[in-house]
Amino acid sequence: MSARRKTYWHLGADRRLPSDYEIATTRLLYHVERGGLSVRPPGAEFQARHQGLSPLASDRWDGFADPRATTYATYVALERDRESYTGRLLDSIETSDHDGKLAAAWVEELGDILSPLRYLCHGLQMLAAQVGHLAPGSRIAVALLFQCGDEIRRVQRLAYRLALLARRRPEIGPAGRALWQSGPLWQPARRAIERLLVTYDWGEALIALNVVVKPVVDDLFLQRLAERAEAAGDHVDAQILRALFEDCAWHRAWTEALTAFALRDRPENADPIARWTEAWTPAAAEIARAGAELLGLAPPAAEAAPARVRSEVAAAARQARANG
Repeated sequence: MSARRKTYWHLGADRRLPSDYEIATTRLLYHVERGGLSVRPPGAEFQARHQGLSPLASDRWDGFADPRATTYATYVALERDRESYTGRLLDSIETSDHDGKLAAAWVEELGDILSPLRYLCHGLQMLAAQVGHLAPGSRIAVALLFQCGDEIRRVQRLAYRLALLARRRPEIGPAGRALWQSGPLWQPARRAIERLLVTYDWGEALIALNVVVKPVVDDLFLQRLAERAEAAGDHVDAQILRALFEDCAWHRAWTEALTAFALRDRPENADPIARWTEAWTPAAAEIARAGAELLGLAPPAAEAAPARVRSEVAAAARQARANG
C-alpha cells in the first residue's frame, strides 16, 4: 500500500515542515501550471495574453515570499486590532464636539479633500482586484487580495469620517463627485486611474500601480494630509490617516520583495520594469504637483517612489550584460 500524500506534498523538497504561509499560498492557481483554463470561456484568450505573455515573467512565481507572510488568519487578526484603534478614534469624534472645536476653514478643506478622495481610493481598490485576478502566481494573487481589502477599508473609513463632517456641511458628500469629475486638481489622478483600468498586462499594471502611482497618492493623501491636520490642531484625524498608512507601508514592502525576486530570477525582467517605470512616472509627477497644490504644500518628488526599483533594475541589467 503506497504512502498517503499530505496536503502539502508539493512542499516536501525542502524536507522540513512548511509554515502556515507556505501551505496557504503555494500552487493555488492550477490553471497557470496546466497552461490555461480547462474550459475555454470567452475571456480565456484575454487572460492568456495579458497574464502568460506578459514581458514580466518567471517559471517559479511561488518563489516570491511576502515579507509579512500574510495568511487569512494573520490578516484578520492584524486588521481587527487596527480597525479597533481607528474605530475608537472615530467614536471620539462622533461622541464629542471635535469638529466644532476646529477652525471652520480646516473643516471645509478636509471635507473638500475627503469627498473626492473616496473615488480615487475606490479606483485603487478596483485596480488591486484587477491585477490580482490576472496575477500568474498564487502568492502574488493573495497579496493583492489583501491589498484590495485594505483599500476597501480605507474607503469605508474615509466615508465614515465624511459622514461626520456632513453633519455640519450636508452638501459636502454630493460635491465630491463633481470635484472628482471636473475639479482641475483632481484630473491628473482621475486620468491615471482610468488609464490603469485599461492597462491589461498584469506586469505593467502592477508596476504602474504599486511602484509608481499608488505610493505618490498614499504619501500625499495620508502622510502629507496628516501633517496638514496636525498643523491645524486636528490630532485625531492625523492619527486616523497615519493608521491607514500602515497598510500602505506593507503594500510597498511586498511589492519591493516581488520586484527584487523578479530581477534575481530573470535579470531580463529589468527591461520591462524600467520601461514601465519611465512611462508612468510623468503621470505620477502630475498627481504630485496637483495634489501638493490642493494641500498647499511643496510638491513631493514623484521620482522618489520608484527610485529603489530603478536602482535594482540598473544592477540587474549590469548583471545580465556581464552574464551575456
